[in-house]
Amino acid sequence: MKRINVALFTLMIGAILFSCTRNKLSTTATNGLWVGRASLPGIGAFGAAASFTVNNLAYVGTGLNPLTPLQKLTSLFQYTPAAIAYGLPYGYDSAYGYWTQMQAFPGQPRSNAVGFNIGNTGYLGSGLANDGKTALADFYAYNPAANSWSPIDSIHTENGSYARFDAVAFSFDTTAYVLTGTDGKDYFGDVWRYSPSANAWIEQTNYPGTRRSGAVSFVYHGQGFLVTGFTPGEVWAQGNLCYDFWRFTPSTDSSVNSWVRLKDIYNTNAAGFDNSYTDIIRNHASSFLILGQPSGDKAYVTLGGDNGKDINSTWEYDFASDLWTAKTPFSGTPRTGAVSFTLNSIPAIAGEATTRGFVAAGLNQDATIAFADCYEFFPTK
Repeated sequence: MKRINVALFTLMIGAILFSCTRNKLSTTATNGLWVGRASLPGIGAFGAAASFTVNNLAYVGTGLNPLTPLQKLTSLFQYTPAAIAYGLPYGYDSAYGYWTQMQAFPGQPRSNAVGFNIGNTGYLGSGLANDGKTALADFYAYNPAANSWSPIDSIHTENGSYARFDAVAFSFDTTAYVLTGTDGKDYFGDVWRYSPSANAWIEQTNYPGTRRSGAVSFVYHGQGFLVTGFTPGEVWAQGNLCYDFWRFTPSTDSSVNSWVRLKDIYNTNAAGFDNSYTDIIRNHASSFLILGQPSGDKAYVTLGGDNGKDINSTWEYDFASDLWTAKTPFSGTPRTGAVSFTLNSIPAIAGEATTRGFVAAGLNQDATIAFADCYEFFPTK
């Protein structure tokens, strides 16, 4: 398994230059509307949490509250969205939804874990322990119908545990994949497939991109997408922020899994479109999908950190063209480590998107301030 040792691996490669003439694009973002939703209740001001969705409900759990920095969280909250009164005055503003506290996560408290769903079951695991140093490898399954948790297999082989935090996941119909992350020393490019029927993690072929932590992922039409994140000076990075972007097609045969590199998210492509890509790169960002738009299906990346700076810029990814467009920046306080989730629009309204994108909670860069607010994004309003 290939890993980067931060202490030993310090290779730095300068920016790639092109001699061709580029057509500079406008970076002014005027499209989109951020609308406040119900805030998390009680101790809901936290960040570096994990999330998953089941039956069109979002679940947010674990994380860090700066008021008790040495005591990570085990709490779990469920978000129930409210229908939007399209076309009515203040219809977008009124769909607050509500949060409900659920059965707490049964593992040891943690932050920077990863969550995903397979069918009607949610999963949460890995992460960073109370001491802020120990990476974890254990995972638990959540049954929403019973509001109960049960332990599942941890990421390990006969050679030992493969603990990590700040990993990402791809979730498919019957399997899920967890990949990348760090244990605080090494940065990973390994990929692990979990099958509930076997209750086992199976190591896959390493992915070919920059080994990283704090990336974002999303799944579209049976393929996984991996973008952004932090790396200690690998080739495809600027200021330790990754700019390579990858698409994953899974297979039950790990040797058949395929990776395709998409257009970089930084000014490295020999074309004019990326002159305005200077602030897509980031770490600990948030992502969601808004499908069924008249202009096509899109993914969104917002918030996160850029070398110690909280950022609020929002970018829209067009699956059809493999291009990014700047949208209206997040209207709340810039932050990192916010959770994000995609829910279906119910009831479906003709001419409106079929899914909805949300972000919630989060921390400032120093993890001294936490947030409990929640926002929904309307890209064409």
